[in-house]
Amino acid sequence: MIVRKLEEIIATEQDVLAPNGNWCSRRFLTKKDGMGFSLHDTLIFAGTRTLIHYKHHVEAVYCIAGKGQVELVDGGRVIPLNPGTMYALNEHENHYLVAETELRIICVFNPPLSGGEVHRDDGSYAELER
Repeated sequence: MIVRKLEEIIATEQDVLAPNGNWCSRRFLTKKDGMGFSLHDTLIFAGTRTLIHYKHHVEAVYCIAGKGQVELVDGGRVIPLNPGTMYALNEHENHYLVAETELRIICVFNPPLSGGEVHRDDGSYAELER
């Protein structure tokens, strides 16, 4: 059994800050844990707009605090985010994640992240070696 507490992750290598300062992601489970997915508690900072395009991963996101929106690049659809909203990027949707207030989201990735990934210029994470 794996048991981790947020206070044990904050300020460690599992607490990843985006180079642009838009978010921090606390990685509770990563590839090395062997679960087949990774689990993250992520803060998206208020007033930010982040390009995200996971070409090599699918992600499910559950909002537990804050207010924002997902803006799809193709088609312009806007999905409001607030506590209790879940969205899944099952088709590798290219989008902007916009935080009106600080958002706290729980994220699940498949394949799992190794732990230190940050978005590349195109909004993606690098493909993992299998």
